[in-house]
Amino acid sequence: MSSLQMLRASCCPNLLKLGSACSAPGQLVAPSSILSAAPVAASRHYPGGVRHSSGGGGDLQVDKMRNIGISAHIDSGKTTLTERILFYTGRIDAIHEVKGKDGVGATMDSMELERQRGITIQSAATYTMWGDHNINIIDTPGHVDFTIEVERALRVLDGAVLVLCAVGGVQSQTMTVDRQMKRYNVPRIAFINKLDRGGSNPKRVLHQLRSKLKHNAAFIQLPIGLESNCKGLVDVVNERAIYFHGDFGTDVVHDEIPQDMRAEAQDTRDELVEYLANADDVIGEIFLEEKTPTTEDISAAIRRATIAQTFTPVMMGTALKNKGVQPLLDAVVNYLPNPTQVDNFALQQSSSGDETRILMDPTRSGDKPFVALAFKLEQGKFGQLTYLRVYQGTVKRGDSVWNTRTGKKTRLSRLVQMHSNKMEDVNEVYAGDICAVFGVDCASGDSFVIDKNLTLSMESIFVPEPVISMSIKPSDKKSENNFGKAVARFTKEDPTYRVWFDNENKETIASGMGELHLEIYAQRMEREYACKVEMGKPRVAFKETLLEPVTYDFWHRKQSGGRGEYARVIGVMEPLPVEQNMTVDFRDETSGPNIPKPFVPGVKKGFLDCCEKGGYAGQRVTGVRMRLQDGAHHIVDSSEWAFYQASQSAFQDCVEDGKWTVLEPIMTVEVNIPSEFTSAAFSIFNKRAGLIIDQDGRDDWYTITAEVPLNNMFGFSADLRGSTQGKGEYTMEYCRYSPASPETHESVVKKFRDSLEKKDEKGKKKKN
Repeated sequence: MSSLQMLRASCCPNLLKLGSACSAPGQLVAPSSILSAAPVAASRHYPGGVRHSSGGGGDLQVDKMRNIGISAHIDSGKTTLTERILFYTGRIDAIHEVKGKDGVGATMDSMELERQRGITIQSAATYTMWGDHNINIIDTPGHVDFTIEVERALRVLDGAVLVLCAVGGVQSQTMTVDRQMKRYNVPRIAFINKLDRGGSNPKRVLHQLRSKLKHNAAFIQLPIGLESNCKGLVDVVNERAIYFHGDFGTDVVHDEIPQDMRAEAQDTRDELVEYLANADDVIGEIFLEEKTPTTEDISAAIRRATIAQTFTPVMMGTALKNKGVQPLLDAVVNYLPNPTQVDNFALQQSSSGDETRILMDPTRSGDKPFVALAFKLEQGKFGQLTYLRVYQGTVKRGDSVWNTRTGKKTRLSRLVQMHSNKMEDVNEVYAGDICAVFGVDCASGDSFVIDKNLTLSMESIFVPEPVISMSIKPSDKKSENNFGKAVARFTKEDPTYRVWFDNENKETIASGMGELHLEIYAQRMEREYACKVEMGKPRVAFKETLLEPVTYDFWHRKQSGGRGEYARVIGVMEPLPVEQNMTVDFRDETSGPNIPKPFVPGVKKGFLDCCEKGGYAGQRVTGVRMRLQDGAHHIVDSSEWAFYQASQSAFQDCVEDGKWTVLEPIMTVEVNIPSEFTSAAFSIFNKRAGLIIDQDGRDDWYTITAEVPLNNMFGFSADLRGSTQGKGEYTMEYCRYSPASPETHESVVKKFRDSLEKKDEKGKKKKN
């Protein structure tokens, strides 16, 4: 950058914005938010004065806001990309790499374990400015074991960047993240990262986006060279080349498209218009009339179709080599929605129990009552830190809010906005803001209102069931107190991490989403609570379910002097549809006075308690519905407790009379191996009863995707390394529960029956 251009950038930053207008060939474009030769001076504009919402966010226009998440498969470069975004927007003064290679570590990986392992464990929030737009960013983990972090982040975001590796393409966790985005209707931009890696192939990734994820996707950029020859990008929409010069790619130069790429750029533009025509009516009419759309027409159509989730623009770059990040920021501003363009609903419960969906008003004013969702909890040095997304209204420091679930009133003594693990105090937050508060006793997913009479609750966050368990105990008795504190904290922060006491085996059990998930919490207990723990062997979380309907009719009578117990329950126990095999349901179909309504909750509670541990294989019962159709009561001897006992006895009758089976978790396993080891990989899957569902080859590498029972996955890593000379790698994620194989079924049932027999023998010895 020349001295004149640097002077203009520092004195008149708003005159120089990337993407605000097409520059002439060879012209240098330096947005005010890109750091130049004096990064410290440039960065001073952002954390303080420019961000209006820090002081009095009402003057920040809502159409200038973006709430985005960065999500992807593990090792796709999410955290590296976020680090560049923070650097180019002036939020940080220097770039640091993942794994703390320079002794510092990436800004968003604030936990020591994250920097050591080079993975993101907790989602981290920050905010920054790009031009005159405020961007709230949440960087999420890529590992399937920490999927709840992605789940709750996407629940509160308005848009997302789906990062894909230019070599790996669409991988197993990419599919999971995409499903989560669809669940919460989050518009997204696809960003193909790591163009500098050997074997990078953006066209293959685009094909996978269309075939595997079923996206109506098209390139809006092309690479100028790949691997070590990656020089820049072609902007297909504005028909120009983009180069990134300077030590950290801070100098963005627009030039003419290279001569040898002009035909390809025109073909890509024509393809873009064709795919947009399938998603947007305005471009569709222009396309049918055989007219040529202008650059403004195409940009407007990309924005409309992206927000409507009928089109996915595909961008690219290499974050590590500082190429393609600034145009991505322009795309976030130009193509992703502001809070007013996303419909968010709260549920209002009437006195009759019916729920009505109420559309939230995202206007940044106090005209409508304050409504916010607590989506993440974290224990800080000042107590519990609760992350909130404000959906309506405004709240000031010192105001009191009500938890709609518990009815508790809390005063907000401190409001902060987060920058990774750093906090910046604010006086007031408005609709569209993401903030954090201290001293609020709540659970993840609770809703807060400022009006006590406002019975609103935001739509809940999906929490997956744990799939693996291990016994856990402190190494010495001195640490038991700290162990209890750690368990209380971690189970509150992470709803997929559960710790419970197994009365049968007299041991504490930790359940989670995978071995890494449980291992990380064990290490955190040692680091943060000085409590070293011992972990047992992994256990698979089996379930049991009913295969055919079975009727029940149980008469509970007990008389032992004084008031007795009397209850009769009649009905049907039936299996639920396959898609509901992880839930249980109770239906009261009684009519008339045979079972008074005050006694029905006792029947329901008896059924739900029995489902916690079934009588067929000793596992949790799922996929079952209990229908209460009739019964009888006594005017004196009947009570809710009597019907609770009758319900439990009826359940045991159904266990004995019904046809039951065991369900086991099925995992989606993706293996990447050199082509010469494909037969060895197929052999490994065959030995473990795996079902091959997809296979794909590229250059000298081969990818196999299979569904394998989790019970057969122990030792898989060592087996794969041994069969591929250490060159194979794999990822695994939960897919579904399915009926267990005959061998597994028999083993689980036999183990439970043996434990019952041992228990009976112990009981007889005690009597003797």
